Amino acid sequence: MKHIYTITAFTFLLISCGGKEQSVEQILAEGNLETIRTKRIALENQKIELSDQIKLIDEKIEELDDSKKLPLVTTVKAKTENFIHYLELHGSVHTNQNIVITPETSGILQRVYVKEGQHVSKGQTLAKIDDGGLNQQVSQMEIQLALAQTTFERQKRLWDQKIGSEIQFLQAKSSFEAQEQAVNQLKTQLSKTTIRAPFSGVIDDIITDQGSVVMPGQSQLMRIVNLSDMYIETEVPENYITDVVKGKKVKVEFPILGTVVDTKVRQASNYINPANRTFKVEIAVPNKDKSIKPNLTAKLKINDYSSKNAVLIPLSIISENAKGEQYIYVVKNKSNTSEAIAERVIITTGKTQGDIIEVLSGIEASAEIINEGARSVRNGQTVKVINY
Repeated sequence: MKHIYTITAFTFLLISCGGKEQSVEQILAEGNLETIRTKRIALENQKIELSDQIKLIDEKIEELDDSKKLPLVTTVKAKTENFIHYLELHGSVHTNQNIVITPETSGILQRVYVKEGQHVSKGQTLAKIDDGGLNQQVSQMEIQLALAQTTFERQKRLWDQKIGSEIQFLQAKSSFEAQEQAVNQLKTQLSKTTIRAPFSGVIDDIITDQGSVVMPGQSQLMRIVNLSDMYIETEVPENYITDVVKGKKVKVEFPILGTVVDTKVRQASNYINPANRTFKVEIAVPNKDKSIKPNLTAKLKINDYSSKNAVLIPLSIISENAKGEQYIYVVKNKSNTSEAIAERVIITTGKTQGDIIEVLSGIEASAEIINEGARSVRNGQTVKVINY
């Protein structure tokens, strides 16, 4: 019923206009409400018809226009940069001057002269063990030594003047030398009752309390540590034996301290461990503020390779064929409309660092390489570059 009304109204409109269609401006100028409504209905019908026609045209354009089917890709340009490769390892901090002092003689630990955390110098007295009367014995034997020395010297003067017998001279000499050796031996035993610092450092721990009985080689008296001469020891795979050598630069990171130290390899071992095919290296660690402690864990980045003009590309765009060859896609014959031909290129790669890799051969520094979309294109296919 609605359609009949619309057709009737539209027919009436045409008749009233003498068969000539009026413009929108004319109808609006007349001010006839019925005529205006009829015109609007007619325009709505035209709108629907035009929309359907446009849709059909778009479908046909999409069917006939090949450019709509081109794969969309982005590209990056290969560039030369200063490439520094690091071998990443882990290690722990060591020092050769970190020992536990033990006594060389038995007895009661009579005195401890130092405290934990105290700085001491080499040769400084740290503790004293009861000598059990050795000091008095030394004093007595020194008196006997003095007598033996006097006897020997007098006998020697007489012998030099050809007075007396040779046997008397030899007996006096032998007695003096034996007494001297006995005194020296006793002094050596006495010196062992005094515990001295073997090197300058810090008393890290007092292990045995004053008044305890100690035994040589068994009782641990105290720990002394020197934090000046620190180093990191780590094991390096044997295939780096020509790259990781003395003098190589190293970045040392201490995660717990949140610090990074630049240093060098100070020693590389000449022995390869047959069990794990590695060799040891030592890396010096400066420790001016004494914040680095023995056995602290460290992350190492050893500079095993450098190149000033390396061609670098993203690692993610590289693919591999059935022969094990690595390849990428570059764009050729790029037009003004950014359409180009995708060309597969076999490359030879070197070392990687993070998400980049060095290309040793196959492309030049100015090559435009397909980045996004590289996995979906084919060799010789036309693509559209849409770099932003």
